[in-house]
Amino acid sequence: MSAETTDVLVIGSGFGGSIPAYHLAAGGARVTVLERGPRLAAADFAHSMQLGTYNRIVDVIQGDGISVVAGNCVGGGSVVYFAASLRAPTFAFERRGSLGRRIWPAALSRASLDPWYDRAEESLPVARTDWPDVSYAGGVLAAACQRAGHTCNPVPVAVDTTRCTNCNWMLSGCRFDAKRSMLLNYLPGAESHGAVVRPLHEVQSLFPSLQSGYRYAAAYTVLDPSDYTCTEQVGLIHAKVVVLAAGTVGTPVILQRSALPLGGIPSAVGRYFSGNGDRVSVADVDEEKVRSLLGLSRPDGSAYEGLPVGRPITAATYDYLDPKAPEFSRFMLQQIYFPPLTNVLAQTGGTPSWYGIAKRDMRARWRSWLTVLAMTEDDNEGTFGLPPLTGSFTRLAPGLGEGSMRFHPTAATRKAWSASDTALRSIMEKDNLSQVHPWSEDIASTVTAHPIGSARIGDDPATSALTDTHELRGHPGIFVTDGSAVPASLTVNPSLTIAALAERAAPAIVARAVQTGIAVAYGAPPPGR
Repeated sequence: MSAETTDVLVIGSGFGGSIPAYHLAAGGARVTVLERGPRLAAADFAHSMQLGTYNRIVDVIQGDGISVVAGNCVGGGSVVYFAASLRAPTFAFERRGSLGRRIWPAALSRASLDPWYDRAEESLPVARTDWPDVSYAGGVLAAACQRAGHTCNPVPVAVDTTRCTNCNWMLSGCRFDAKRSMLLNYLPGAESHGAVVRPLHEVQSLFPSLQSGYRYAAAYTVLDPSDYTCTEQVGLIHAKVVVLAAGTVGTPVILQRSALPLGGIPSAVGRYFSGNGDRVSVADVDEEKVRSLLGLSRPDGSAYEGLPVGRPITAATYDYLDPKAPEFSRFMLQQIYFPPLTNVLAQTGGTPSWYGIAKRDMRARWRSWLTVLAMTEDDNEGTFGLPPLTGSFTRLAPGLGEGSMRFHPTAATRKAWSASDTALRSIMEKDNLSQVHPWSEDIASTVTAHPIGSARIGDDPATSALTDTHELRGHPGIFVTDGSAVPASLTVNPSLTIAALAERAAPAIVARAVQTGIAVAYGAPPPGR
């Protein structure tokens, strides 16, 4: 077993890992980033659903009552997301949930986070889009909203729209480097200042270091790139400061496995897990109604058949983000596209679940579907069970795993989903424009690509694992900066908020690093400037 040292160990290379890595490396610290997935560049991203391509870098992790889609590569979730970049509304920071008291730390509000949103938007950067940038499916949603008396807007995205070819393959990386993942900004910025990024290095646990001058040690395994279930090597690295950003599924598992050697961890680790209130539905659109009711048609003569055309997320209605409305009744409706692999989740809704000519015919009409994601307010009811022996979950096959998460929706969460279903039907079923089918929970349970909250920030030690500076309670020098730190569902895509929180946490991490004797300063400009 090899032993080595670094000033700052960053575990994970998505938004939560890359941003602190950049600031610490640019400030003068020795930074090592360990990432469990492989490293791919633009030319490596395949436009294919062939096994062995996308499932090298995307994992579907099924738990009890919930399935999570997560990134597994250098750049983490920033490589496998759809780049919708929205600030959370002010009311999201004031949420009380079933706790009956404010969930977010008192030090954090939309106003106090705005400067960090500014910085993240500048660094990615985020593009403001207009109607010429909206896909045909997004335009159909907008026309339906207008006809139903609602507004709809183009969605800002972390995409270079001048490079984007609208190929719609951006889920598993962008072959044209148009999607502004961490591979294009913070990570190369960190490496230009000496940070070392090691792919296929999976951290298993943390414990106190016996190396003089170092506070923590991390045990890791080096994974076989052709079979992630096989270990090629094991190692140990000592660090003065640890930034844990292994993802909302990975971070609590590493901490749970480290509980005994660390002398205990906060009781809130692995609790209050949220799927960001995600609720996906498919509107099975009547082509002739698109023509007669919305007055739309394409140059080829078809009225719609536009599900697979264009970028995955382009338009959304914000009409249901009313700050005066009660909790569990506020949500966003966003046009989205998922690969056909997920079509069965729409087709199997209702009774019977698997059979029938009507469902066969529905699948045949898949190009006429319009998929809509509702991001609602759930109840943070998810928990994690006992950790697996190694890794973040038990790997069943490439791209498929079994996690220890449990998520059984409460009545409040069901109420939120029902409200969004009703709203979507009022828009998309008006005058029989379409029939709305929420994704079935029979096969994969609730599905989310936005897991958050499994080791969250807060003021109350009983309900939050982290302080408001993202430091693990009782363990100075361990910080958590990924989606697990986000306290509650946001009613928007969480990536920009995770990035803003990581930007906000960076000065506190630097300050702690200075206290441990590291020669580092905060104040680097945005990467690439």
